[in-house]
Amino acid sequence: MKEYRTFFEEKKITVLGLGLLGRGVGDVAFLAECGAQLIVTDLKSKEQLNDSLEQLHSFKNISYVLGEHRLEDFEGRDMVLVAAGVPLDSPYVLHARTSGARVVQSAALFAELSGIPVIGITGTRGKSTVTHMIHHTLGEVTGERIILGGNVRGVSNLQLLKEVSEDSLAVMEIDSWQLQGFGWAGISPDVAVFTNFMEDHMNYYTKGDLSKEEAMETYFADKAQIFLHQKESAVLITTPQVFERARAFAKGKGITLGQEVVLVDESTLPEELLLRVPGEHNRLNAALAFEALKASGLTEEDALTGLASFTGVEGRLQYLREVNGIKIYNDNNATTPQATIAGIKAVANGKNIILIAGGAYKEVDPTPLLSILEEHCKNIVLLPGTGTDALMRAQGEEIPVNWNTTSTLKEAVETGLAHGEPGDVLLFSPGFASFGMFKNEYDRNDQFVEKINSYETE
Repeated sequence: MKEYRTFFEEKKITVLGLGLLGRGVGDVAFLAECGAQLIVTDLKSKEQLNDSLEQLHSFKNISYVLGEHRLEDFEGRDMVLVAAGVPLDSPYVLHARTSGARVVQSAALFAELSGIPVIGITGTRGKSTVTHMIHHTLGEVTGERIILGGNVRGVSNLQLLKEVSEDSLAVMEIDSWQLQGFGWAGISPDVAVFTNFMEDHMNYYTKGDLSKEEAMETYFADKAQIFLHQKESAVLITTPQVFERARAFAKGKGITLGQEVVLVDESTLPEELLLRVPGEHNRLNAALAFEALKASGLTEEDALTGLASFTGVEGRLQYLREVNGIKIYNDNNATTPQATIAGIKAVANGKNIILIAGGAYKEVDPTPLLSILEEHCKNIVLLPGTGTDALMRAQGEEIPVNWNTTSTLKEAVETGLAHGEPGDVLLFSPGFASFGMFKNEYDRNDQFVEKINSYETE
């Protein structure tokens, strides 16, 4: 860490958004350890942020402005560290820039300051699975510790600077919000993987008079930062569909894509490769990871061996256990109807699915989900939320499947298991965001896993 101390020491830094997930706390602690003079501002109250504040109480070089933001806290600052998800039109970010501060995000700042090769993965769906496939395989094959960062639960990207050595390599899952920071810095990963592009986060990108198409273009503009600033020696790995849009987007910006481009489809992997994660979509995920692993220097044989031993990621079609002959899968991170469709297809065997779904609406049309529910679900258990309301409106008067509404996750699990029989699958794949009932999606995940683990082993 010493080599970074001089970069941050005595700098006046405002941190916009502390949060409850641990990433912001780790970033603030790192900056405080380096001797920065910090203002931390968050719209949440002191009571709401109590757990985060407790971890920082020993630092004397941090002042807090909670329950509000003030323009004066963005004046006369050397740097403003912005949390992911701050509104695109934030007046505080604009004020910081006009006041001469450098505006940064931690994932991009790690990539910039570490100076090590970065494999970056983005996409609407699949980015976490591809990230962990790559990270797992590199670790298995090389036997070395590979840095894992970006949009990873509880991981502070600035704290990762302490782990950097001369021969380090980082694998980073980078969401659209974190890619804003890469755009601000004018950098992109050495190896970029762009899994797919679908409708998502429309509640964030549809602002003012923007149409759905314009919102999607704004969303893609953030995603595009994964490849827009790549050097000619870099590699972009994606699908033909994404690349067609990427090339058109770059052309509209007057940018020629000069990096190596590798296009992937389901035929990229050898047919004989057996994966331990279910679903055709995971074969495509593995194909993307396979090309990224080759781009990082692995042989085809080593890459395939590592991918074959990958067992999955928590909350993404994660097999938990069997209760009374019912197999239970945790697909908590399916926060769009399209993700739930993929989850259902991956584990369905006829009409054997009991689906627990529902949550907060992200302005993503749930209609495509209806035909899949009718085809594969024998029962649906719904959690309350604005997304659930939208799904119920979309299905209209003709209800194709048995529906049950519940008020708690505990009730939903108990109801789902009560409707099942041996050979069925209980699939927790919400299809919507976690806002309202839960602190965040991790809280929703943990509550589901805890409830399933509470059943006695038979």
